[in-house]
Amino acid sequence: MKSAFRALALAAVLALAAPLAQAAPARVAPILTTPEAKDEKTFARPQVARVTHVDLDLAADFEAKSFSGTAALDVLAAPGAGEIILDSLGLQVSRVTDARGRDLPWAMEARVNDEVGAPLTVQLKGARRIVVHYVSAPGARALQWLPPELTAGKQKPLLFSQGQAIHNRTWIPTQDSPGIRQTWSARIVVPEGLVAVMSGDKLTPEGEPAGPGKRAFRFRMDNPVPPYLIAIGIGDLAFQPLGPRTGVYTEPSMIAAAAAELADTEKMVEAAEALYGPYRWGRYDVLVLPPAFPLGGMENPTLTFLTPTFITGDKANVSLVAHELAHSWSGNLVTNATWPDGWLNEGFTTYFENRIMEALYGAERAAIEAELDWDGLQADIAEAGGPDTEGTKLYGQTAGQIEYFKGAIFLRTLESIVGRERWDAYLRGYFDRHAFQPQTTAGFLRDIREHLVAGDADLEAKLDLDAWAYAPGVPANALHTRSEALARVDAHAAAFLRGGAASAIPAAAWTTQEWQRFLNNLPRKLSREQLAELDRAFALSDSPNGYIRSAWLELAIANRYEPALPSLETFLMSVGRGLFIRPLYAGLMRDEEWGRPIARRIFAQARSSYHPTVASGIARLVEP
Repeated sequence: MKSAFRALALAAVLALAAPLAQAAPARVAPILTTPEAKDEKTFARPQVARVTHVDLDLAADFEAKSFSGTAALDVLAAPGAGEIILDSLGLQVSRVTDARGRDLPWAMEARVNDEVGAPLTVQLKGARRIVVHYVSAPGARALQWLPPELTAGKQKPLLFSQGQAIHNRTWIPTQDSPGIRQTWSARIVVPEGLVAVMSGDKLTPEGEPAGPGKRAFRFRMDNPVPPYLIAIGIGDLAFQPLGPRTGVYTEPSMIAAAAAELADTEKMVEAAEALYGPYRWGRYDVLVLPPAFPLGGMENPTLTFLTPTFITGDKANVSLVAHELAHSWSGNLVTNATWPDGWLNEGFTTYFENRIMEALYGAERAAIEAELDWDGLQADIAEAGGPDTEGTKLYGQTAGQIEYFKGAIFLRTLESIVGRERWDAYLRGYFDRHAFQPQTTAGFLRDIREHLVAGDADLEAKLDLDAWAYAPGVPANALHTRSEALARVDAHAAAFLRGGAASAIPAAAWTTQEWQRFLNNLPRKLSREQLAELDRAFALSDSPNGYIRSAWLELAIANRYEPALPSLETFLMSVGRGLFIRPLYAGLMRDEEWGRPIARRIFAQARSSYHPTVASGIARLVEP
């Protein structure tokens, strides 16, 4: 009776997650053919033949750690085009047919490398819909299959995907480029007792019978999206509404804490709409995943994926939610055409996130976070080798989080020069003009010159657009936002370094961001007594806040502070978020005699709990 009641209750709440209104009709998005829009990470030739719609019919096998089934692809081909080239990595293709089931010739060429995979070339024979029969590999880079012991409930397995940047080619044979937007639909078969969710409209929220011990879930996305935004989660998932069009999915044991932390989500959507126009995706739900999730969040349309490390009980880290929501405009609505243009996603979104935070929580909270952006930019520039290095350019392969920080400061600088009212009108129009389309850095500069600069030579000179987009370092006109709250934190840090007592620091009411400023700005060499005093006063080694604890552990590693080692080991064994754990491994590896053996020992134990993309990155760092 208990399990039957729970099933009925789950079906009832899942029904609340159905779209509130019919999605926009399916459409074919344009592609860009200018030289700067050529994506070097795809084998596709979209000007010859491209995918416009993906229809998945897949079964999830938790024992084999794979998906099997078909991907039916709608093809738009130029006159005379005889073939289409798809991206694949590790896919085991058995057959390709047309819509009537007739075999089509196909060839999988040799793998170029482990990043981009291999081209899958299909001879069209006049077909405008092809069906690829395949199985994904157990080690597919986009997929993490968690055993029950790595979930919150410890009873059932869980799967999640991470498609950005070019990982979805490991489970979906399509043209895996952000500049080739596609609509999609899916039927996903899962073991009975598990729930499937995806980044689209949920057509059967409660599922439907699919044979003995199986259940099928159907989804649809009628807005064309870059393929990295096709995402899936499968597990023992509960749902709780947060507002008329917002809600949270997570494991039952986490639902109350997650919902409390996310209580302002509906207000965030409203604040974002007031800034830059209507939210165009129907629902905005959130899936809170286990700690193995490799990112802070992922902006999958209609269903943001979030790390549980943002849950601290005080909403101190909900700027992460604001960031992923903002991607519904910058990134999902208007998308970088190539990955060197990634700042058009992340820089715009970091700026937009800050505006949402200001609207909801006030100017000082926004100033704190903006000044931390400045701190982060300076640290990344130093790590890249200084302001003259290639990695500090916005366009290109940026170092660290430069595309986030420098991009946001660029837009904040533009706002300060032209005025907020004029800037907001421009940015809202920009999203409207390029909705559901790819964009390049050059295209953005053309747009801003046409619609904002409008031939004003003095304004063009003040903005210094080309220097921001293409030159290294930080232009002289950059706006450095300063926070009074962080100035007070700096004063307390200085007093402590002069010999003041840690207990005299009024940190009880500090936000996460104030703690980050304090810990990150302390010298990397402190005495053992100073570190012990800080830990006694504030229990930093036991902090449940991942942002604070990781910052503390970075400081402890730099000082070989061995009393923090148990905390470090526990943290690295239980958290998979790259933002937190990469700097810790990097800090250990900088210390050849003391740190490297510790890094290698812990990584050997923790590796299986990390997402494949995080594990491979850390392996390159720590393994000889």
